[in-house]
Amino acid sequence: MPALVATVVADPARTRLTDAGLEKIAQAAPGYEGRAWLDEGVAADLFFQGDLPGTRVALEAAVADTAADVIVQPSRGRTKRLLVADMDSTLIGQECVDELAAFAGVGEKVAAITERAMRGEIAFEPALRERVGLLAGLPAKAIDAVLDARIALNPGARVLTQTMRSRGGRVAIVSGGFRQFTAAVLERIGADEDRANTLEIEGERLTGRVVEPVLGQDAKLAALKEIAAAMDLGLCETMAVGDGANDLAMLQAAGFGVAYRAKPKVAAAADARVDHADLTALLFAQGIARKDFVEG
Repeated sequence: MPALVATVVADPARTRLTDAGLEKIAQAAPGYEGRAWLDEGVAADLFFQGDLPGTRVALEAAVADTAADVIVQPSRGRTKRLLVADMDSTLIGQECVDELAAFAGVGEKVAAITERAMRGEIAFEPALRERVGLLAGLPAKAIDAVLDARIALNPGARVLTQTMRSRGGRVAIVSGGFRQFTAAVLERIGADEDRANTLEIEGERLTGRVVEPVLGQDAKLAALKEIAAAMDLGLCETMAVGDGANDLAMLQAAGFGVAYRAKPKVAAAADARVDHADLTALLFAQGIARKDFVEG
């Protein structure tokens, strides 16, 4: 049976992990061998010999009524050298196109299209063109206004990035959103590179068009493979994180794909889901203790 590690990570604002609580979770799956704290009260590794799918199902059920996540994977190879991250609703808490739409007075209409696209109910590329079309005529300065007033990093985004880079890893933002936003988020978190769509601007106003070709699901997958190849990495050495249907191919191809606050279709298909903890869960999942986080 393969050696497995199950990383339990709590939302410390809502719950604290205890030795007794961890033992109770561990007994939900066979083959339990021991545990180690990564951040006492917040994150711990549980070690098993067992079947990965079965262990994951059992342990996720064991934490279902708590404000904690459990990430199950093989013990070997859990440290990753490349993280490819979605931006909207992953590294940041907002959908940039929705925030621009609110400035343009079409917020509800655009947000409804965004929700359907992220759930995978409609194709991403035409949905993006439709939403951007509704922004035609919006002053380009609205982008800076949105960045200043409405865009906030999700908790743990900068620590995740800085810690991975301090250990020789690379962090790439690959977004179906817009370069006008990914470039700013790259600076805020200290990532290595960003790839995204570009809003077309003429005469200091949005034209309502995206510079073609649109970066969608296939382009995200291609970016993961291209960046890994440029680093001379196998995909087993990569991690990807995202929330929407256009992230799915990238998550499934990465060595470890994490669904962060994701739509149901995405959460069901990813290697792990994070619904309660912040983005530092991706560091704990690699066996990195809190004392080794880079907080700057």
